[in-house]
Amino acid sequence: MKALVLHKPGHASVETVPEPVAGDGQILLKVRMVGFCGSDLNSFRGLNPLVSFPRIPGHEVAATVVQGSRSGLSVGTDVAISPYSSCGECASCRRGRPNACQFNETLGVQRDGALTELIVMPPEKLYPAKLTTKELCLVEPLTVGFHAVSRGRVAAKDTVLIMGCGGVGLGAVCASSSRGARTICVDVDDEKLKLAQASGGAHTINTRRELLHDRLLELTEGRGPDVVIEAIGTPATFRAAVEEVSFSGRVVYIGYAKEPVSYETRLFVQKELDILGSRNALPEDFQAVIRLLEDRKFPVDQAVSLVVPLDEAADALRSWSENPSGFKKIMVCLD
Repeated sequence: MKALVLHKPGHASVETVPEPVAGDGQILLKVRMVGFCGSDLNSFRGLNPLVSFPRIPGHEVAATVVQGSRSGLSVGTDVAISPYSSCGECASCRRGRPNACQFNETLGVQRDGALTELIVMPPEKLYPAKLTTKELCLVEPLTVGFHAVSRGRVAAKDTVLIMGCGGVGLGAVCASSSRGARTICVDVDDEKLKLAQASGGAHTINTRRELLHDRLLELTEGRGPDVVIEAIGTPATFRAAVEEVSFSGRVVYIGYAKEPVSYETRLFVQKELDILGSRNALPEDFQAVIRLLEDRKFPVDQAVSLVVPLDEAADALRSWSENPSGFKKIMVCLD
């Protein structure tokens, strides 16, 4: 069968790999479509410290059951996939938070991913849904933003600042808006900000043209946002989250900066902040996103800028690397 293989940074090609065999209790799936994620781009660029080579990328997946087990999932069922693993024994797993498993291996990062014709998964990682292949591909990236909103305990009374309006940030916009919160969306790309508004964003700030601090004071009557969700991952935005959040507010970090960050730690104490990390997603996040998409409350077609066949996936990845602002979501169709 065919698969996209990353051999080393900057080198990807479609090759023939062995077909997987479903073991006892596993499900064999035909991959229908896979979305490229920012982590796939970082792997291609050699900037993902967690990936090893060679590696088949891909963890935003739409698939169909072709060989089942006694799981209750019949042949022909369309599913979204949770790409994470969990050991069941580490501190996070014992606390009921397997999304933060110390020994997690994500598809396409620490183990081969889904940019191939067939994959094998345990049934507990599959989420059946009556969605299109594009919608199924969007489930996983949106769940990451949904989980961050849960971590931030966002409520209807809150004003939420979401820094970064890529796929993950859009999930945070949708989740915050669905809870009745007022969302302020920040990016440097007008097209992403338009998409954020279509996803439920109340206000947008393009920091290429507007001063973030001044505009936030205008929008929050001088108090700052109650919750800041950082979905960019730069030292500047890490600091800005702490500086701009209100007193006794909550800061949730999804991305992580690729270099050390220097803080004015006085703000941690003076504001008495809750500073939270957010990693991956839990089953309830997948279920919430599926309900959102089933209710047609996300602008799917606006979010996807390019769909290519598997044979063109390597070229699409190179084009994205050369012009990252020129694309929103790229998907690879394997049908």
